[in-house]
Amino acid sequence: MTSSVLLDAGVVTRCRRRVHLESDPSMVDAPKAPPDPSGEQRRADAMAHRRLVADRMAKVVGSDWTEIPLDARTADRERATLAALAAGARYVWAPVLPRDLGGGRRGGIDLLVRVDGGYVPVLVVRHKITDPGSGARTTPVGEPTPIGMRADPRRKVRPQPRDQLRLAHAQRMLQAAGFAAGGRSYGGVIGMDADVVLWHDLDAPTWPGGRTALSEYDSRFGDRLAVATAASIGAEPLARPSRIVECRSCPWWPVCEVDLREARDVSLVVRGEDAVQLRKVGITTVDQLATADLRDVPLVGMPPQDAVVLARAWLRDLTVVRRVREVTVPRADVEVDVDMESFGDAGAYLWGCLVSGADVGEPLGYRPFVTWDPVPCADEARSFAEFWNWLMGVRLRATARGLSFRAYCYNELAENRWLIASADRFVGQPGVPTVKQVQAFISSDAWFDVFGSVRDQFLCAHGKGLKTIAPMAGFHWRDPEAGGENSMRWYRDAVGMDGLPAEHSQRHRLLEYNEDDVRATLALRDWMASPAMGRLPYAGDL
Repeated sequence: MTSSVLLDAGVVTRCRRRVHLESDPSMVDAPKAPPDPSGEQRRADAMAHRRLVADRMAKVVGSDWTEIPLDARTADRERATLAALAAGARYVWAPVLPRDLGGGRRGGIDLLVRVDGGYVPVLVVRHKITDPGSGARTTPVGEPTPIGMRADPRRKVRPQPRDQLRLAHAQRMLQAAGFAAGGRSYGGVIGMDADVVLWHDLDAPTWPGGRTALSEYDSRFGDRLAVATAASIGAEPLARPSRIVECRSCPWWPVCEVDLREARDVSLVVRGEDAVQLRKVGITTVDQLATADLRDVPLVGMPPQDAVVLARAWLRDLTVVRRVREVTVPRADVEVDVDMESFGDAGAYLWGCLVSGADVGEPLGYRPFVTWDPVPCADEARSFAEFWNWLMGVRLRATARGLSFRAYCYNELAENRWLIASADRFVGQPGVPTVKQVQAFISSDAWFDVFGSVRDQFLCAHGKGLKTIAPMAGFHWRDPEAGGENSMRWYRDAVGMDGLPAEHSQRHRLLEYNEDDVRATLALRDWMASPAMGRLPYAGDL
């Protein structure tokens, strides 16, 4: 049987409602959100990375390299791919696989490698695919075949489900076209470092519940195909709107937001999986949730009573309510607010600090430790070491004078990750602490996560991000475009990443943005310790 729609690999990790809207002919002219500049830049970076990897590999394999032109029409690229596979080309770059009309699939993959009379798919991505450890099965980039893979003593697999599902899509298309290699199904991934090919056994039961990547893909793709097919013929929708994390960057959010607000949908208050649980017991609106008894409803995102209170807060248009009668936050004689800026997975280029409190011989105010060499770079070790030794010096001087000391951040996951990663990457370099020293510090009382205090003591109807909560304390960023995604674009200009001269104005902008971040965490602590807390609504009174 021939499918009425053809879907690419992206649908298996895409919201079901988005799949419906993209397949519904009546939604062609619906108003959508404008393209996200940061997302566009990430796609451009990914394309440039793939080009770099392709050129490097082509130079190694020489005449065995076959490349399908990216600028040709899709139908022409598909015909060229089919001809290359039929001729037994050893390496085929940028192929468009023959459409799988029976399975409802279309698409391609970055590279196909001939193995045992067939082909295995290889994906090139611009993110990390391994972590320090052991056990990952790899081969050198110049030998992109699973035949020579070995257990890597220095790397372990970093979970990247999307990569495996994209490989599974390509594998099913190869099988449908009769070009898949025999035996077990393998797929390779070349990551941001482009130093090895990581091989995934798509037939191995490595997914929750003993599922394989292929079985997980089959389940998801079958569901999305049913959703798209129903939408394409105007049948009863199989996917209704529900707010999830993906909505923040989805072009269809303007459409779904209108529907959700008109319905006063329960997902406007609770996270996606909890909204599903609530709908199962008949709670579909915020109004119903505000008066519900949830003692027997299992929620994963928050305690049931918190969900009820959040619904009541939402109905009263309250951004934040106290979940405790008395809000507390640890303070110290000498306080240092810390905020790190990184460029994706490439490296941490800026450690910004704000010193406040008693005098310990260190000027009060903002102090940055920064490198303007594009990360990853050797100078990153220098700036990290200077930051670490300065911070430890402030701590020692405070202790020597009998003063208490505490350093603060907002959401320690990011700072802790780069503290540990930097110590590990630059081990043995001048001034760089050991991983053990870093772990001792971040597990001590001297390191405090303000986000954790906000999470434990407040219920936030619109999220707990610093940009959402700090304005409640009266703090506002000087830059109207302040935000993590925009800072990525500023950084590119600041270091001349795109081949243009570095913009010093963007360097100033980044430093100002980072300074405002650390000042925001101080303002938040001051607010939490102020009489204003008594005027903030208490959850028990709603």
